[in-house]
Amino acid sequence: MLFEIERTTASGRPALSVRGELDVATAPRLTEAVESLLSQGPRALVVDLTATTFLDSSGARCLAMVARRALGADVALQVVCPRSNSPVRLVVDLLELQALVPIVESARLPEEEVGP
Repeated sequence: MLFEIERTTASGRPALSVRGELDVATAPRLTEAVESLLSQGPRALVVDLTATTFLDSSGARCLAMVARRALGADVALQVVCPRSNSPVRLVVDLLELQALVPIVESARLPEEEVGP
């Protein structure tokens, strides 16, 4: 399976879009990409798992570590994992990953979510 991490932006914030399987073989690549972005001192970071097709325990552990590093660097982190991505969301929910990682449905800013 093809694995790719693309640097993008989401609502003006630096973002990493993850495509393919996030597992024991590919988690180190996400860790490296996050560390590279965190070294630039952003105020916020989005990790988008919308196009991720599989998540194993190594990938989940990587996301937890990313959340710890972002917190330690005072970087607002959002991990986008919509409920429509059922293979990945199932693992997130079973592991209760949202207790450690800020999982959101979309990368909108909080003020964008507030309606009139």
